[in-house]
Amino acid sequence: MTIEKKALESFECKLSSVDEADGKMTFTGYGAVFGNVDSYGDVIANGAFAKSIKKHTKDGSAPLMFLNHDAFGSLPIGKWTGIEEDETGLKLTGELLDTTMGIDTYKALKAGAITGLSIGFRPTKWRMGQKQGEPRRTLEEVELVEVSVVSVPANDKARVSDVKSFAEHDMTTRDLENLLRECGLTKSQATTVAGQFESKAEVQTKADEQDTLERVEALLSKFKI
Repeated sequence: MTIEKKALESFECKLSSVDEADGKMTFTGYGAVFGNVDSYGDVIANGAFAKSIKKHTKDGSAPLMFLNHDAFGSLPIGKWTGIEEDETGLKLTGELLDTTMGIDTYKALKAGAITGLSIGFRPTKWRMGQKQGEPRRTLEEVELVEVSVVSVPANDKARVSDVKSFAEHDMTTRDLENLLRECGLTKSQATTVAGQFESKAEVQTKADEQDTLERVEALLSKFKI
């Protein structure tokens, strides 16, 4: 009990948020932004995750993924398939599982109803602020344990911008227009280009309508004298 309690006391949760990527129930985002004071008064220094990432890579492991840090009440909702540090912060790519919670989380992310990420870690090296106006603590090295999808981020610098699917039939003309806008096209250009394409669902709908019309016409022809 004592060991477990100490382990829990040394385990911390930091909230941040997510960015965007294509994929089957996948998304990418920043679990932490370097150099930004969060709502706890802490700053995460550039390179703080390097050692932990290297260890995960060596061990063939990855941080766990939960919804709102519910590590004891439920199974993981997905898995992190990519993790790296760049000049902005801790960038992750995750894939949600084809489970009730995974699908519900995906729909919430897709709708923009939930937009945050929260990192769970054990601090291993830090320095405390000494002067007024300095961060309460600067985290220089941490052991990354889990990253959760959450609704309230402590670091408001990063937010979910989009969530997409590998399934081609999921992409509508509007989805394509939004994607083109993200690639730098103006709204007018994106609308013009996207208007030249139809999704599989839209094509199938038209095919079904045409098939129904042909069936009706064939039936009516039987009653013609």
